Amino acid sequence: MNREELGKLYPIIIERYDKNWVSMFEREKQNIINILGSNIALRVEHMGSTAVPNLSSKPIVDILVEIPQISEYRDIIIDLMSKKEYTLMQEQRNHIMFVKGYSPTGLEKESFHIHMGTKEQDFLWDRLYFRNYLRMNPSVAMEYEELKIKLAETFRHDREAYTESKTEFISKITRLAKESLTVE
Repeated sequence: MNREELGKLYPIIIERYDKNWVSMFEREKQNIINILGSNIALRVEHMGSTAVPNLSSKPIVDILVEIPQISEYRDIIIDLMSKKEYTLMQEQRNHIMFVKGYSPTGLEKESFHIHMGTKEQDFLWDRLYFRNYLRMNPSVAMEYEELKIKLAETFRHDREAYTESKTEFISKITRLAKESLTVE
């Protein structure tokens, strides 16, 4: 599918916060650990807007998985995850990414983005700084929510433009977070 077709099938829809997103994460976390084992899935974190209480979001749970060196485990991970309903996103070059819950008719009730990388890949782990800052600063989280709602209206059928348009805000808040928070 091209970018336009994807945008029509999977439009940007922002939903009010759903406390079930946390239990969805917990179940999926356990699924990932069961599939990969704790020697490959070293750490599993809930990230993104669904990980911030009271923040409206796209109803897609974002998960970050720390793995050992990608070169040694990439093929094993892809083989194991692909056998269990996960679709590899081939266009990712800097880390491994899978999606789950994307059907030929649109998003399923439970949908996930699973990002995997080593602990040295700061561009992935910086997302936890952003998440934690929003959790600790509800007014900033609401500012982010307003931005997302506005962008969803503007870019309803263009996922890439929606994501790109949030980058400046996310970068600014991540810098602030890294100056004031520590993430384990």
